[in-house]
Parts: sequence; C-alpha cells; structure tokens
Amino acid sequence: MQATAYTYDPDSRSGSVLLDDGTPVAFDAAAFDAGGLRLLRPGQRVRIELADGETPEDATHAKDGAHAGTNEDSAGAAGRRITLVTLQTL
Repeated sequence: MQATAYTYDPDSRSGSVLLDDGTPVAFDAAAFDAGGLRLLRPGQRVRIELADGETPEDATHAKDGAHAGTNEDSAGAAGRRITLVTLQTL
C-alpha cells in the first residue's frame, strides 16, 4: 500500500507515515531497514507493508488512551505493525 513519509529520525531510523486518509502510522527501525533505504524525507511517497494479513485499518486502531502517531498507536492491541518502508516506484 502507499503512504507519504511524515516524520523520520535518522538516529533511531524510525518515524511515521500518513496513510492516504491522513491517518499517521508509526514505523520502527526494523521496518525501515527492511526497505533498504538510507534516508527518508517528509513528503516522499513510500510503499509500506503490514504484518501478514493486516489491513490499513488494523494498523491505525489504537488501544484506549494511546497517543496518535506513537509506536503504541500503530502497533495496536494485537501487535499490528508496519514491516517494510521503501520508496514508491512507478
């Protein structure tokens, strides 16, 4: 699925993307490293993959009291997560 890079911290190699509906979803260093990227700039179009069998809606459902855009929010109660972030190619 496609998204837009929203934040990126080069020290931790983690950040967040915005789904096309504007929902922020965080990713960790493992997802960034899986994509083979060296740098990510806000606004770049990216391709993301979620853990097997998950839908975009699964990745954005948060536990009660979670803060939007945090790793806790993107992981959700069942450990849902982004597993790959790479540049979108045409």
